[in-house]
Amino acid sequence: MAEAKIQYGFLMAHHLELEIYNAHFPAFEFSIERATWGKQHWETLYGYPLIGLSVWYSPLGGFKDLGSAIAVYPFINFPIVQDEVQQFNFRLGLGLGYLTNYYNRLDNYKNFAIGSNLNIAGSLYLEYRRKFGRMVNLSGGAGLTHFSNGAIKTPNFGLNIITAYLSFTIYLGRPNPQLSRKIIPKLYKFEFDGKQSLDFDIGLSAGIKDMSQQYGQRFMVYAMYANLFKQVSWKSKFGIGFDLTYDASDKFILDWNGQTYDNDFQLLKPGLSAAYQLLIGQLSFVFNFGVYLAGKEMSEGSIYQRLTIRYLFTDNLFANIALNSNWGKAEYIGFGIGYQFDFIYKRTVKH
Repeated sequence: MAEAKIQYGFLMAHHLELEIYNAHFPAFEFSIERATWGKQHWETLYGYPLIGLSVWYSPLGGFKDLGSAIAVYPFINFPIVQDEVQQFNFRLGLGLGYLTNYYNRLDNYKNFAIGSNLNIAGSLYLEYRRKFGRMVNLSGGAGLTHFSNGAIKTPNFGLNIITAYLSFTIYLGRPNPQLSRKIIPKLYKFEFDGKQSLDFDIGLSAGIKDMSQQYGQRFMVYAMYANLFKQVSWKSKFGIGFDLTYDASDKFILDWNGQTYDNDFQLLKPGLSAAYQLLIGQLSFVFNFGVYLAGKEMSEGSIYQRLTIRYLFTDNLFANIALNSNWGKAEYIGFGIGYQFDFIYKRTVKH
């Protein structure tokens, strides 16, 4: 299917410095998407969502400081309520964005929103979709498009763009006549082998933290983390996490402020967190909300949050990208690898 979308919205000024960009402006999006049929088990679990690839563009109100924005991202369109004619959906997209203008202390000093051309682009949309005949869908909705570089290059207030939209979708080929007869049965946890297990993940990551505005430098951040999960459904795992972080900026800040410390071990930050994992096949999203238990430098606070996108390449080996933040303020993006251990504690289920 091919979809053309016309949007109209505004920049949400979530910082005082962004108030100068108050304006309404259009955005345009083109997508290629396809229906899922239950070939993968997660497709059945999530109600046979649409998956696709989008190209998004906006002139951002014509402000010279901001320039224009373009994004390319894959997405998944999850049905919340549906029948044979209509759907109410939630769409999640994540990819890369390019902004033509960004902060420069000499030439573009008013743009505190973005510090780099290349950024992460994300979108969240609620959508109502209705079929008109066999070949055409019309839909409308509203949502958020976000640009941020994860503090790899500051300033990084980010751009939050709220839009409402109308779209037109046409099938590129004749729809599968079995669309309404998806007969893949719903599977239940432990249905086949009766195994119950705890999953233990351990991983390493590294990232760059830009503090050019404050100290004129960028610093490396290294982290080791472990999560212990109990799977409660095909979609969800809950558990606890432990982190150990070394942030090179902590040493610099302590020296800058003339504070003393006995050894580098005092710069390590152990953390304990509550963890949740959302499973979508080999792809998963891990959310941690935690507190640092120790650390000599705590000027950014002891509470932290982390969103990790994880992909299993084998049954146990995974790669991940993690955005670490402090109450919504991005600190750094970490890239890493890890390994998942499965500890089976119950092999059979009594019926």
